[in-house]
Amino acid sequence: MSRRGWLLLAAMGVIWGVPYLLIKVAVADVSPVDVVFARTAVGALLLLPFARRFGGLRALRGHWPAVLGFAVLEIVLPWILLSNAERTLTSSTTGLLVATVPVVAVVLVRFVDRQPVAAVRWVGLAVALGGIVLLLGPGAAANDPWAVVQVLLAALGYATAPIIADRYLRDVPTIPLTATCLGLTALLYLPFTLLTGHPHLPGLHAALALLALGVVCTGLAFVLFFRLIAEVGAARSTLVAYLNPVVAVALGAAVLREPVTLTVLLATALILAGSAAASRRASRATAPVGQPSTERTAVAATAVAAGAATAAAAPAVAPPRTGEPEQCPAQT
Repeated sequence: MSRRGWLLLAAMGVIWGVPYLLIKVAVADVSPVDVVFARTAVGALLLLPFARRFGGLRALRGHWPAVLGFAVLEIVLPWILLSNAERTLTSSTTGLLVATVPVVAVVLVRFVDRQPVAAVRWVGLAVALGGIVLLLGPGAAANDPWAVVQVLLAALGYATAPIIADRYLRDVPTIPLTATCLGLTALLYLPFTLLTGHPHLPGLHAALALLALGVVCTGLAFVLFFRLIAEVGAARSTLVAYLNPVVAVALGAAVLREPVTLTVLLATALILAGSAAASRRASRATAPVGQPSTERTAVAATAVAAGAATAAAAPAVAPPRTGEPEQCPAQT
């Protein structure tokens, strides 16, 4: 991998590891609804020029049911669940739990697509679940079971959305798809933001966190992510999924002084090892036709969004297809 590729990979690992910290700072002063609205609105506005260049809404013609389903599972629901969960969970715990997306994908591949799953992926599932149990144990960081459930539901959305993208959105350029999903989410949350009212303006820290979420972790992140795919390929770009939780834990400890106990470190190792094993792809010769792309599922773990995040989140977006560089901003 080139020096430029390593730099882009490191940058994305940091950028998509930061949202958990920023969300934690923001929800201390504003509602989760405001967090989602601010991030998606800013991100959509920043991606709008790129989206127009690659066809805008015309590129989505004939795909609207899949686009709406993708947006709901990738951004609309996961981002509000994550933001609400971080009102009680530490940012590092949230980041670790989101890293289980490939593990959730194992179950989806087996029971939704009815495809055989390699033994190593089942082992990864068991190992990662052991890490989750550690986080829920006595003295661990996750002391709110409902918040943990919300994060795992977000992970379920992140694991399901790429299946929709793989099956029904392969012909849709990624930038218009991302910008549209962000814009639709912002429009959906706008009435709730207006109805809840604001007794006071957000403090400086919360305002800066919201701005950084929208500008850096959403708008800029997707531009850089597609550049990363163009530089190193879709498969290598998924390494970002394993950098994000480490960054989340480190930032939570350094900035928010969240405790990094032996339990947290062991849970981190188990979840990352299990997710890596669960992401093992079948060989080209034996992979069943129609099996959801593990590359897209691993990309989903980086969102967060998202979310995106997420992310945008994380949101996660199916990577550009080989032979179609015109859909990647790196070519502009």
